Amino acid sequence: MSEAQFKPNVTVACVVQAEGRFLLVEEIINGRLTLNQPAGHLEANETLLAAVERELFEETGVHASPQAFLGLHQWQAPDQTAFLRFSFVIDLHEMVPTQPQDSDISGCRWLSAEEIYRSTHLRSPLVAESIRLYEQQVRYPLSLFGNFNLPS
Repeated sequence: MSEAQFKPNVTVACVVQAEGRFLLVEEIINGRLTLNQPAGHLEANETLLAAVERELFEETGVHASPQAFLGLHQWQAPDQTAFLRFSFVIDLHEMVPTQPQDSDISGCRWLSAEEIYRSTHLRSPLVAESIRLYEQQVRYPLSLFGNFNLPS
């Protein structure tokens, strides 16, 4: 008897930093306020980099492109949902106004790393871990990502 093929959810996230603060989005998940980096699922026929830009705009109203790759995390949520999360870095010159386009996002906040580490409302441990990696200056070139037979 063969087991069903494992198909984790593929998501992208971006650590957006400006003036020493990080942009997080507020969402209500299972009746609880949560904080997350702008993030979401990779869609069919979409590159990872295009997904990051789309999710950032949908969740914050900000147009920006990633400058570096931060890391890949495999995570299993408490409900046993499996994720592969590709995280990217976006450094902005200044904190910009936000205007979420996605009705699931109730607001955006610019927070310090310490405020994020102390928060009891993080959507997953990957939120704080991504900030730790950012602060450790982890950066990989975007040239790691090749796209074959996908739209530009």
